[in-house]
Amino acid sequence: MLTITEGLAEVKTITARILKRQEAVLRYLARDARLRDPLEAEGGSVEFVRRERQAVGDLGERLVRIRTAIQVANQTVDLTVAGKTRTVAEWLNWRRELSATQKAFLGQLANTMTQARAQAAKQGTRVTGEADAKPGDFIIALSETELAREIEEIETILGELDGKLSLMNATHSIDL
Repeated sequence: MLTITEGLAEVKTITARILKRQEAVLRYLARDARLRDPLEAEGGSVEFVRRERQAVGDLGERLVRIRTAIQVANQTVDLTVAGKTRTVAEWLNWRRELSATQKAFLGQLANTMTQARAQAAKQGTRVTGEADAKPGDFIIALSETELAREIEEIETILGELDGKLSLMNATHSIDL
């Protein structure tokens, strides 16, 4: 039984161990027959390569078990962030696939509004909503207050999500 945090740390360690063992196999895979086997005392290069490849396979299987257990937990554990409940997997997908583009788009909207205000000021006209518009006015089709709220909300969600994911990973156990 491991916490998700421990499992993720073990995945990093396993990955490094696999790479080291693969490098060792490559080092002893082939040699000139005229040279003495440098691993003769430990059973020879053939046995060493066999053992190391078996170890790499075993480590790989452990890595797959850990990752699968984490995925199962992520599919079944719910997190409520900013009043919205989703599984951890759904939150991770949202963060990976949507949050950056949403944040960038909201920033573009804010910049466009700022530019429209600057252009209106330069021309001596006013910026208004469509209902109050008069000829020559600049119309902005979005509430700046609402946009500011959305920008703040996405920042709040990302911050709260990171904290809750860290806590969940540190406290939720996985079975291997």
